[in-house]
Amino acid sequence: MRIVVLADTHIGDHARALPAGLLRALRRAELILHAGDVTDARVLAELAAFAPVRVALGNNDRPSVRRWGAREEVRLDLDGVRVAIVHDAGPRPGRARRRFPNADLVVFGHSHIPSDTIEDGLRLFNPGSPTWKRREPLPTYGILEVSGGRVRSRIVAL
Repeated sequence: MRIVVLADTHIGDHARALPAGLLRALRRAELILHAGDVTDARVLAELAAFAPVRVALGNNDRPSVRRWGAREEVRLDLDGVRVAIVHDAGPRPGRARRRFPNADLVVFGHSHIPSDTIEDGLRLFNPGSPTWKRREPLPTYGILEVSGGRVRSRIVAL
């Protein structure tokens, strides 16, 4: 399963549209995970035209995002991989493991800093932001390939 992972798109606040480089990846997605700060549900409708979307609620999301279906946290089983999606996993080591004790992978955003790390046997994946890089050198998004209980991940710079 090929999954495009997004966070912090901030369309309508800090960006006008999803970048063209991201659209190419979305055309090949089987699932899209968004870790919050979509800001406007129209972006989710646009994403859903490419593939099913699961979204966590971000601190800057408007009520329309919650009405679209965003939740504080989302839990999924993807081909044997237990996934949790949350906007802010928190800065303290071990916090994500305590919050999601049964997860194999936690997808999060909030910082706009892309990262792919393993902490206490738990993969923590932040795709960064495809539209608002802040102090990062380039905007980014993530790709997860899940098969048979295994995950291959990468951060893609735009």
